Amino acid sequence: MSLSLYYQWKHFDEDEDRPEKPRRFGVTEMRSPQYTLLNQNLLQDIFESMGQFVDGLKFSGGSHSLMPKSFIKEVINKAHQHDVYVSTGEWAEHLIRNGPSAFKEYVEDCKQVGFDTIELNVGSLEIPEETLLRYVRLIKDVGLKAKPQFALKVNKSDIQTGRDRAFGAYIPPAPRSTEFVEDVDLLIRRAERCLEAGADMIMIDADDVCQHADSVRADIIAKVIGRLGLEKTMFEASNGRTSEWFVRQYGSKVNLFVDHSQVMDLECLRGRNLGKNHASVLGSSYSLF
Repeated sequence: MSLSLYYQWKHFDEDEDRPEKPRRFGVTEMRSPQYTLLNQNLLQDIFESMGQFVDGLKFSGGSHSLMPKSFIKEVINKAHQHDVYVSTGEWAEHLIRNGPSAFKEYVEDCKQVGFDTIELNVGSLEIPEETLLRYVRLIKDVGLKAKPQFALKVNKSDIQTGRDRAFGAYIPPAPRSTEFVEDVDLLIRRAERCLEAGADMIMIDADDVCQHADSVRADIIAKVIGRLGLEKTMFEASNGRTSEWFVRQYGSKVNLFVDHSQVMDLECLRGRNLGKNHASVLGSSYSLF
């Protein structure tokens, strides 16, 4: 039964009803409270108040590496009680320097603790493509989901600033950046090979492209989605304006990774009805997050 039947204040078109979890599209993955105290009471409040809108929980910044395994298991069990999968986040790259055996032990530990997904930050791993594909297969062999993460990099001077100017006024061109810019077609091909090897989802860190929603390189985003598919791609939305841009461009079925404080706003955007005006319906309790 569609969630819109439970929440009459939300509205979805007939062909865009939110499916029940587990969802294959329209997935919302939530960043764990990395810079605040991660405790079970806070997560319980989040899951009980808006758990139906959260598909996944990601331990950010390798935070799980500093926690006792018993605590991690309790957090994962609590997430599973609300049909929320749990991802390791970016941490595997710190183990590669210890050799392939260390990575295999890490995968087995993740399986034993109860993680559902292992994320591989391709940019930080700095390994040959065949090794990356072997890691994807290793993760799949133990029954976990693999999610390689790629970062879209563009030259800052290629992004329009959107500054106002008088008609005919001269604006000097922005200086060319010296940073490394990865070929988008090459990135997509590597992501395609990961999917062929069994990867379940491709995470795209497009912060460099989407940092300012009014200057998004829509052509790059469209190329990524066109080649990889909307269902197999998840974008990191660093702020509410970026989330809104993705939902307006690709509808409620786009997969997004957001901060835990943005979950409700994103769900309202997916419903395309209330947007920021949901405070009058939900009350002031949500200001806690």
